[in-house]
Amino acid sequence: MNFTNAVFPGPDQVAAFFGGTEDGPFVMVNLLKFKERAEYPDGSDPDLSGKDAYRRYAAAVQACLASVGGRARYAGDVTELMLGEIDELWDMVALAEYPSRAAMMKMVSSPEYQAIEKHRIAGLAGQLNIRTKALGA
Repeated sequence: MNFTNAVFPGPDQVAAFFGGTEDGPFVMVNLLKFKERAEYPDGSDPDLSGKDAYRRYAAAVQACLASVGGRARYAGDVTELMLGEIDELWDMVALAEYPSRAAMMKMVSSPEYQAIEKHRIAGLAGQLNIRTKALGA
């Protein structure tokens, strides 16, 4: 299995995801890998860890999620691998629930989200986003 962590989706991924069939609520699984140190474009907070920069984002994104009817479902540190093999574990797993693709697009396009995304960018080395649907949904 081949994978690539990324901080942003490519244009084709954005078009495919948000142009997909609107089929209601889903949970996004976020597999997160942090930078050792946060990297803000203005050079601020050079001693802040990537994880702590992401925590700033995680605290603020709660209101953005709620504004579109979504919510954070879970977040936890990855501590070990029980099954399978991988060269390097992700640092954290986070689950976010959205009522629809349109709601997620509205959130990530909002000025409130755009204002906090700098913390996500500063802290993340990369991530995988996996859209999931409940069985029978």
